[in-house]
Amino acid sequence: MRLTPVSVPDGQGVLFAGWRFHAVFTDSPLALIDAEADHRRHAIVEQVFADLEDSALGHLPSGRFTTNAAWLTFAALARNLTRALGTLASTFHARASTGTIRRQLLHATARLAWAARTLTWQFPEHWPWQDALENLWTAVGHRLTT
Repeated sequence: MRLTPVSVPDGQGVLFAGWRFHAVFTDSPLALIDAEADHRRHAIVEQVFADLEDSALGHLPSGRFTTNAAWLTFAALARNLTRALGTLASTFHARASTGTIRRQLLHATARLAWAARTLTWQFPEHWPWQDALENLWTAVGHRLTT
């Protein structure tokens, strides 16, 4: 089902434009509404796994169990901290993947300046994620300048 007409290729229209239903096949003993909620919960977990595999879990360092267990612990901590930073930054970053948060907020090109006994980050003048990063740094108690 396409929700936006922009994504429809030329010459390929919608089969039933007036209906927004889809077929469901399941062997779950749950009622349909409960089975759909269970499926959505499972889909959220799969997104978390994809997010982790896009970062630290994509490169497990060893064939030894204890090393991988420590790596998994640090990966989960890093993901949760990154998601928390995204939530503090903006509503867009609250829903963004950790890869997007890393690229737009954590891997920022900036200059650290010391002025009036205060450390400040100086960013390019028209940096697109300036507002989100200012929200983030204000929430953790720092100040940014352009």
